[in-house]
Amino acid sequence: MYETLFNLAVKFSMKSHESNVKVRYSETDQMGVVHHGNYAQYLEIARLEWLAALGVSYKTMEEEGVMLPVYELNTKFLKPAFFEDELVIKVRLKETPSVKITFEYFIYNQKEELLTTAFTTLVFMDSKTRKPIRCPKYILEALA
Repeated sequence: MYETLFNLAVKFSMKSHESNVKVRYSETDQMGVVHHGNYAQYLEIARLEWLAALGVSYKTMEEEGVMLPVYELNTKFLKPAFFEDELVIKVRLKETPSVKITFEYFIYNQKEELLTTAFTTLVFMDSKTRKPIRCPKYILEALA
């Protein structure tokens, strides 16, 4: 099942990437279960690594006046992750970005069990005007 859902999703997607995270003790509650608030950070790690794999530096993008605030975050928790689990976060771009960019995520543990699915939508924004802008051309070119 580890590959089945993700491969099916990737078959119809544009670009995908895989990131790895080891669950730290500070990310868990007294039961050793990852606190739900940490998943947003895991998704961000995967998203930033996806951009880097595309050849896009988030830091450079911000220096050029482009920000990407999160507009929407949806997470479905299927099974818990525990302290010292080796998580694999698979992220894919859902559609060609315009003013918004949407990602889908699949988080697995080292036993290849699907733990969590999620999606995020972010909006390209001019850092000076704080108004939405279109996706930078260099990102669209990297996706081509």
